[in-house]
Amino acid sequence: MNLLDLTYQQLVDQFRQEYQRGAFHATALYRAFYGGANLELAQLPEFSGAPGLLRQVHSDLAVTRPTLVAETKEDGVAKLVFQLQDGHSIETVIVPMTNHATVCISCQVGCRMGCRFCQTGQLGWIRNLGADEIVAQVYAVKVTKGIDVRNVVFMGMGEPLDNFDAVVQAIRVLEDQRGLDIAKRHITISTCGLADQIQNLAALDWPQLKLALSLNAPDDALRSELMPINRKFPLHTLKKALSAFPLARGNALFIEYILIKGVNDDPRYVRPLADFLKDLPVKLNLIPYNPRKQSPFQAPAEEDIHRFHQALIDRGIFVRLRSAKGAGIRAACGQLGG
Repeated sequence: MNLLDLTYQQLVDQFRQEYQRGAFHATALYRAFYGGANLELAQLPEFSGAPGLLRQVHSDLAVTRPTLVAETKEDGVAKLVFQLQDGHSIETVIVPMTNHATVCISCQVGCRMGCRFCQTGQLGWIRNLGADEIVAQVYAVKVTKGIDVRNVVFMGMGEPLDNFDAVVQAIRVLEDQRGLDIAKRHITISTCGLADQIQNLAALDWPQLKLALSLNAPDDALRSELMPINRKFPLHTLKKALSAFPLARGNALFIEYILIKGVNDDPRYVRPLADFLKDLPVKLNLIPYNPRKQSPFQAPAEEDIHRFHQALIDRGIFVRLRSAKGAGIRAACGQLGG
């Protein structure tokens, strides 16, 4: 019984099935764990009169948390390296905001998507994380470290929609108001473009959930060169899936476009990019390339970045130029897994 893998209601159901008990004891256990990491059941008054139940639950509890083995910081951004039970490692990033923090979490060890500009993609796929290992990253920051986490973004190591079931269960646990209490409107799923899984995510009808697409090229030839997944799900297929994604009123799709010198930063790409975004409710994030190790790519010059940015504005695109927070500690977009 792993509390990082269960919503409150799932724990209540398990207590009824396994121990023939109601919500009384399950509530105490869930509250103690998510309220302060207390798993000393003998100290909980709700269990004091039920020694048999206490022994059973204590025997069944198997809450295994990754071990924090390294932490580096730069300008408030922190990169945490966690070692998993099997010895593999993942990275999590804490990004400070004005009054709270955003946590960027991983969902796989490595990644099978092979995007050429991404450090994680160079590792290849090693394994999926379980829902508990995904949730544990937020737990470590919010509960163990005591940081006020308001936003969670699935933009760390791995492709979230390639680990669909575990990510969906993790979202259910993350949003539980009796636990970590991260509402769906504060959770963002980033994908390189698995159109079939975007459709599966849409079928859950979670309009508050935010979806981000890593686009990076406005035509199939270039995108397929940078991102092999485009050969399976070309742009017209991808746009169809995006068009059908449910959005709450006021929400928009986030489109990420990483600017790479001499590759996708030519002004001639502005018009086809604007054409692709046309008729979609989008907010475009323009991100100067953060070099991975031994990368053949470079970031464009400042004047080229601003020229591309201004050309998009001139075409009426809602676009934001993102800074490279954490690049010095390899915690920025595309640098995790090094």
